[in-house]
Amino acid sequence: MFDPAARAALTSLPQIPLSSWPTPIEPMPRLARAIGTRAELFVKRDDAIPFGFGGNKIRKLRIVAAQALRDGADTLITCGGVQSNHARATAAFAARLGLRAVLVANGSRPDKPTANALLDRLLGAEMHYVLSREARDQAMQDIAVRLRAEGQKPFVIPLGASTPHGAAAYALAVAELLAQIEPPHTIVHSTSSGGTQAGLVAGCRLAGTGTRVVGISADEPRAALTAVVERLIEGLSPVAGNSAALSASTPAVEIDDAFVGEGYGVPTAGSTEAIELAAKTEGLFLDPTYTAKAMAGLIAYARAGRFGDGERVLFWHTGGQVNLFS
Repeated sequence: MFDPAARAALTSLPQIPLSSWPTPIEPMPRLARAIGTRAELFVKRDDAIPFGFGGNKIRKLRIVAAQALRDGADTLITCGGVQSNHARATAAFAARLGLRAVLVANGSRPDKPTANALLDRLLGAEMHYVLSREARDQAMQDIAVRLRAEGQKPFVIPLGASTPHGAAAYALAVAELLAQIEPPHTIVHSTSSGGTQAGLVAGCRLAGTGTRVVGISADEPRAALTAVVERLIEGLSPVAGNSAALSASTPAVEIDDAFVGEGYGVPTAGSTEAIELAAKTEGLFLDPTYTAKAMAGLIAYARAGRFGDGERVLFWHTGGQVNLFS
């Protein structure tokens, strides 16, 4: 049972009203047969959120953007790569709320925008480009200082909306999940900036399910990302009413960085196979940067016999298919 006090604290957080919840859960029997596992495979379809082309960033921004409105913001500032799903989602929220969107992207301005970069333009976002990922945070702060000097009220959203409030969205998502199906034995998902995983781990601790949460890294080394997730769970505690359950040892923060390959956004043989298998067996589309590598991890675990017969394994689809067209 989900900790009642924590649930009350989390549900009391202001949220942007979007009428697209819960996201569906679907079985994946054909994929299970194709990869030779007797585990029961399911997928939680956050990619099917209708607003802003969906994905986990939409779920997080329901709460994080509500913080911005509470603070009287007139501008949302965030960052990512040129094809950032999070930047696109932030621009969509800004458009819906009548706010200005300022996006800092590491990379070069594309001659002909495609995929998320095209959507950023259609959504009216103001783009700034920097040379490296490391330069993004300072650029956001510099822009915020300038806008405040001009009398505006910017609200800076960190990469991926991975804040304690962003993680709170995924703690609540666990409660949503448990109203739909019996607790999975294992959840597999893509992890990068840490907020989604922090919320899933926290939610499973608050519900006492014992569910294992496996984050397949899209870029960061395991040790560094583990520290980020643990710090976000700690920051989530006061948001969730300081529940003692958050300090439980299970589920542990479990991150596998063996599927990154040559780097962020660079396809691997496993991720390419995952994209093709998911599409051919279930009509399910993955993206090459995040969910394909996470699914490659799930497939590898299944083939290695790491899921037992009849075990409920849930793949949490965090979206991003727009990048199939980049």
